[in-house]
Amino acid sequence: MGSLEEQAVQALAERAGIGAVRSVAPMAGGANNRVFQLEAEKGTYLLKSYFRHPEDPRDRLGTEFAFSQFAWNHGVRCIPQPLASDPAASLGLFEFVFGSSMKGTVAGEAAVEQAIEFFRTLNRARRQAEAAKLPRASESCLSLDDHFNTVNRRVERLQLLPVGAEVDLAAASFVEQEVVPAWCQVLATSRAVGASHCLSSDVPLRTDDRCLSPSDFGFHNAILANDGRLRFIDFEYAGWDDPSKLICDFFCQPAVPAPPQAFERFARAVVAEFPNPAIHLARARLLLPIYRVKWVCIMLNEFLPVSGSRRAFSGTSVERDARKISQLAKAQAALAFVLGGTGIPACASTPPQAGMPVPPGQVSRKVA
Repeated sequence: MGSLEEQAVQALAERAGIGAVRSVAPMAGGANNRVFQLEAEKGTYLLKSYFRHPEDPRDRLGTEFAFSQFAWNHGVRCIPQPLASDPAASLGLFEFVFGSSMKGTVAGEAAVEQAIEFFRTLNRARRQAEAAKLPRASESCLSLDDHFNTVNRRVERLQLLPVGAEVDLAAASFVEQEVVPAWCQVLATSRAVGASHCLSSDVPLRTDDRCLSPSDFGFHNAILANDGRLRFIDFEYAGWDDPSKLICDFFCQPAVPAPPQAFERFARAVVAEFPNPAIHLARARLLLPIYRVKWVCIMLNEFLPVSGSRRAFSGTSVERDARKISQLAKAQAALAFVLGGTGIPACASTPPQAGMPVPPGQVSRKVA
């Protein structure tokens, strides 16, 4: 670290009350930011240096720190405690969790239960006055059209991929010949299912139906601590969102997949915290294939210019072209999963139960 950064780190440590900094060592694993193990007089801590780019103006530090403080102050203990931040230097200081990454493992039912408890504890505080100060989540969606349009923008962005190396050409061809037609098919089917269930596509969720979302929520962003419990991390995109989006993302992220058989249990536990749970459940089922395609697009982010800048900033040791080849292969496999039908749960076409209330702007429909 440079001398200016060292001064900022020392000041941050003083503000956190952890004593003088003894050492700062870089750690592996930060895809978008730089992370360090910081040794100070009073122990070991995690230091994050957040990515900033003119084409990506999101306040990653501000979002993560505000969300973590809110959660910690309202009894959530399955996250690292936030200690201090320096917005000018883009630095955040957190509790250091001793443990191991979940990557390379298979999440079981006990892990799913811990994720559910995290969500419940967090969202039972969502009516507190401080919650209203939290921002909307990155790419938050409050209507079905929001969901459709957000994924559509990702597909359109991929149609403008810069072509350089041979792998770039292969990615551009995959997008044009396979991703775009698949997206058109999935979108048309989801719109038809929504219409058949009388789910209005343009009506936003009421405030009471919105959740506080960790965003990018899944076991890929969890540490199995030495005490045997999970600690969830990385809240740079957190904020207010649609519970259906949280459910779909949770079951679509590919690094440490959630067990598919837990979809119904997890989804029902999430929607139980809100009015009109049957409607939320129907929306989650309808949106799952939409989010399968979204995650195909996310796997191809490596080919976008801003993503390349983030990787360079975070200091990843993976050679760029090799990572592109790997990500393209993953995206191809993920799209095949969607088109094979296995990406859509059997319950995806199940409408809300007869007699269940629907939000304003939606029409109830008798189910035979």
